[in-house]
Amino acid sequence: MPPPPALAAPLTTLAAPAEPVTTAGDAQLVVAALLGIAAVVLLIAWAKVHPFLSLILGAAVLGVVASVAPDKMITSFTAGVGSTVGGVGLLIALGAMIGGLLAESGGADGIVGRIVNRVSGRALPWAMAGVAALIGLPLFFEVGVVLLVPIVLLVSMRTDVPLMKIGIPALAGLSVLHGLVPPHPGPLVAISSLDADLGLTLGLGLLVAIPTVIISGPVFGSIIARYVPATAPAALLPTRRDAGRTAGSGAGAEQRDVDGDLLTDDDLVNPGGGRPGAPVDDSGTETARRTPAFWPAVITVLLPVVLMLLRAIGELTLDEGTAGRRTLDIVGTPIVALLAGVILAMFTLGYQAGFNRSQVSSVIGGSLPPIAGILLIVAAGGGFKQVLVDAGVGNLVADAAKDASLSPLLLGWLVAVGIRVATGSATVATITAAGIVAPLAASMDRPAVALLALAIGCGSLFFSHVNDAGFWLVKEYFGLTVGQTIKSWSVMETIISVVGFLGVLLLDLLL
Repeated sequence: MPPPPALAAPLTTLAAPAEPVTTAGDAQLVVAALLGIAAVVLLIAWAKVHPFLSLILGAAVLGVVASVAPDKMITSFTAGVGSTVGGVGLLIALGAMIGGLLAESGGADGIVGRIVNRVSGRALPWAMAGVAALIGLPLFFEVGVVLLVPIVLLVSMRTDVPLMKIGIPALAGLSVLHGLVPPHPGPLVAISSLDADLGLTLGLGLLVAIPTVIISGPVFGSIIARYVPATAPAALLPTRRDAGRTAGSGAGAEQRDVDGDLLTDDDLVNPGGGRPGAPVDDSGTETARRTPAFWPAVITVLLPVVLMLLRAIGELTLDEGTAGRRTLDIVGTPIVALLAGVILAMFTLGYQAGFNRSQVSSVIGGSLPPIAGILLIVAAGGGFKQVLVDAGVGNLVADAAKDASLSPLLLGWLVAVGIRVATGSATVATITAAGIVAPLAASMDRPAVALLALAIGCGSLFFSHVNDAGFWLVKEYFGLTVGQTIKSWSVMETIISVVGFLGVLLLDLLL
């Protein structure tokens, strides 16, 4: 099948060098790559330097050791940054807008409450896994945890179901979607780096995600609940809205999260009204709010996914040049699909929730500052990857993999596992692994490239431990010890990585 037209191209790919940026030999390039990656790992894990700076410095180490001229090094890095932000950054921003409206309107609470209220105690773990997967489509993992954990804690307390039995399925649903399904940053970076088809990767990712969520969620949760008795922290039992009303009186009332950071109950509704982080005066708006209806909220969450899937189906079933194919190519383009989701969310999750136009605009604007750090890390990672590619490191790895008869899927997974365990960052693991195996993707067909992106995503979730911020988030929200968190959360992440990768290998045999 001929490649899709430019309009339907999955994402902007990183710039290719016009000529080699170094004349270094193979051994020097290998040393440069190892030292560059080691610099990133040590700066993040040991020196506690922010990943954004670590990736910049790691790229510099790589370039210097590989004898890349400073001007070419800078050109290569900035080209990678620009193309990554242009391709991935827009999608992350649009996804964050949908997530912000879903969170602030109470649409997520409505979806969770509707499903949970209609299932029995035995089915609760399965219901929570399904709800988390649905909520996890547009939301970042950390946002999903903040939204779902209070619900999980309350459900556990009211139904006498062990906390881990319903908490693990919820975490599994969020984590699997975060690592395998766009528009989350990790999958988007892998898709961009490998020039994979987004719609196809999305469809295959959902196929892998379903059994992975089942095994790592309800199945594992029912087992680990016997060995990790957990009690819901009393301070986290109230919902967000309740917490906002009971945090204190007066406009300056403060509440603090588990890490002691200043929180405000509704800081997305009216950002910029004072100093950053200052409590927001939104008095008089609470009574006018109403939770959006269940089905409109669900349709809003699923709209971008459905549009992108329709484009993928059209590429497989419709001839190029037909009106139907052209229409699907346009509406299924990731930026158009997510933009449509944002516009629909403004009505179904914004105005229908009682927000006026100014508040809807503020919610959308307020959803962007929290992702600034993510965008910078992804951008710097794109620059680091481009230096790797332009220096010719990826071609060396590709040649070595061919000589060793090592599967590109296994290579991508192993590299991502190593970086993930060393740095604790799924995003850094994805970026680095995708950059190393990118040359292999050039000779692979479209389904194989999509599976390669998923294999890297699976590897990036392997064994979260103390160097991962998500580890501490789960520990504090569920009131666990470090040992209990390793037994539950860390093992769950490992199961997700292994089961997901086995699913990728199975699809590789069938396609």
